[in-house]
Amino acid sequence: MLLGIRPGDGDTRAFLSAIMRNPHQLGAIAPSSKVVARLATSVVPGIRGAVVVELGAGGGVISDAIRDRLSPDGRQLAVELNHDMVRHLRRSRPWLEVIAGDAGDLSKFLGRAGLTQVDAIVSSLPWSLFDGQRQKHILDEVSAVLAPDGRFSTVTTLTAMPFRRFRLFRGLLEHTFATVDTMGPVWRNVPPALIFTASKVPSPASRDRREPR
Repeated sequence: MLLGIRPGDGDTRAFLSAIMRNPHQLGAIAPSSKVVARLATSVVPGIRGAVVVELGAGGGVISDAIRDRLSPDGRQLAVELNHDMVRHLRRSRPWLEVIAGDAGDLSKFLGRAGLTQVDAIVSSLPWSLFDGQRQKHILDEVSAVLAPDGRFSTVTTLTAMPFRRFRLFRGLLEHTFATVDTMGPVWRNVPPALIFTASKVPSPASRDRREPR
């Protein structure tokens, strides 16, 4: 049994079916574990009326973790490119605002939803499958719609680390945000994962490094 996956789980069946139809679009071999979901959603604020967006919702494991943290009067949206996953999410999670489309069009989608900024963004996008231009474009979109005190998190895997595109993404993350932190590795995931969190607000440590002595 895969870690964190129960035999007969509807989310898992839908996810694996989507992988078989389009293995390069999802960029994962299994849904995120609940441990990863809990860490990735630590950026979700508990404030009333918070708006949270998920990029690459997949089977919905992280969607559920966001809902658990979000205030009852909050708003939760998910952008998902894979059509099989879109259908599964709409059927299994009617409370979730599912947007069928590309994360690169994030600001356009949010504008259509009547939003100009959001409080948190949680991503499971397969960054190592994207070239540098696409990575930068999506991160610019994330930064543009994230509130000044908002936070961003993204899940990646240890298997991506040796690749040039992972290193490129890590550098772009540092360039785009004032503070970037790492959680993990999380071994209870297939494959083991890392979670990056980021914000536009410099941490005290980063401010100390930048201020002249």
